[in-house]
Amino acid sequence: MPRRAVLVAALALALTACQERTVSSNRHLQPIPPQTLALMSTKGVDQDDPILVRVFKMESELEVWKMAENGQYTHLKTYPICRWSGQLGPKMREGDRQAPEGFYAVSPGLMNPNSSFYLSFNTGFPNAFDRTHGRTGSHLMVHGSCTSRGCFAMTDEAIQEVYALAREAFEGGQRAFQFQSYPFRMTPENLAQARYDQHNPFWRNLKEGWDYFEVTRREPPVEVCGGRYSFGTQNCSPIDPTVTAMVRARAQQDEIAIAQLIEAGTPAVRVVYEDGGGHPSFGLANARQIDASSATAFAALDTGRNRNTDRLGIVSRPEALAAGPRLVPVDSSGRPLESATATAIAATTAPATPAAIAPAPTATASVAPAVPAATGVPAAPGVPAQAQEPFYARMLGGLFSTLPLGGREVQTDPTAPQPPQRGAAVMNGAQPLWPSAGYATLD
Repeated sequence: MPRRAVLVAALALALTACQERTVSSNRHLQPIPPQTLALMSTKGVDQDDPILVRVFKMESELEVWKMAENGQYTHLKTYPICRWSGQLGPKMREGDRQAPEGFYAVSPGLMNPNSSFYLSFNTGFPNAFDRTHGRTGSHLMVHGSCTSRGCFAMTDEAIQEVYALAREAFEGGQRAFQFQSYPFRMTPENLAQARYDQHNPFWRNLKEGWDYFEVTRREPPVEVCGGRYSFGTQNCSPIDPTVTAMVRARAQQDEIAIAQLIEAGTPAVRVVYEDGGGHPSFGLANARQIDASSATAFAALDTGRNRNTDRLGIVSRPEALAAGPRLVPVDSSGRPLESATATAIAATTAPATPAAIAPAPTATASVAPAVPAATGVPAAPGVPAQAQEPFYARMLGGLFSTLPLGGREVQTDPTAPQPPQRGAAVMNGAQPLWPSAGYATLD
């Protein structure tokens, strides 16, 4: 009977997101480290200026950007992510262990100063896009420690600094910061390699937001039109035609680069994980040990502790991290090639620490494998063409359409919120949640 109770408890733990008990402390009041304040000074930004956050699963990195006097964002710091769970791709349903992908708005009410994972903030999942597609889930957080069931675990040291940066931005008047979550950096190399992944249409939609930010260095206005994210639009029409043209030109350059990579023989692959990953700087790739106190392999699902990395606290499923990601060659339908064997991904980024300062990513940076190319890109050598269309149309698709980005007819979604801009009013209906009964116990 006791053993059955343990299994039931373990199952309940495995099916939840990052729920937790309440821990009261003054962690949320800790100041921004002096070194980071000095860095802000060199970049011409203040601690109370607005922030924007970008997350990349495959690279296991979180970036914080600060708004400068000219209204554009400048890259401040990059923090390694200790642990995220699931596979590349969006979160679909409660309990799938997937960390979300998409564009979210994090308001003060989504900050949790009483997290048992040190500190945390809710990503805001599900947003209007997720609800449109029937995606379910709750308490998808960015928090401390190194354990994840659909969250981004940053370590206590890193989340303390990120939390302080958000707190000071709110103190300065920012109503909500935009949280952009990607499967990987949207480079031509990554997109060429992952061109046949089942999530390709969704990822290419996210790239439209990536392009907007890369071109303007401003927070992209976001709404949902015709079941897709629409960037730089209001009521599904472009806000600034000049900006729209600039974003299209950048997207065109990337499409040409993708087509050239494919014609040069870049293979189509799928990146497969046992259960998510983490940044190589934490040395978890060799974390094959699990705490012997775990009663069963099932009960050990999320209670593994790597004896060599006790400084990180609990490390969820270290054996899955040790397995590492694999590159699986696929055909044009996304199925693994029978004659191909999965190969381990070689580390391509230099180790970093949670306090490491990394330069802002560039449009041409290639850090890791990639995503499927958009419909219409020429097939790789040996793969039949997707459609009997002119090469030009297949390569560039709807880039020169007069419709919003992506060249599709759209319809207004009157319930879709737009991320607030600096000085904007608090989101309609938004209320601070953490002081209310119950929320502080959830992560």
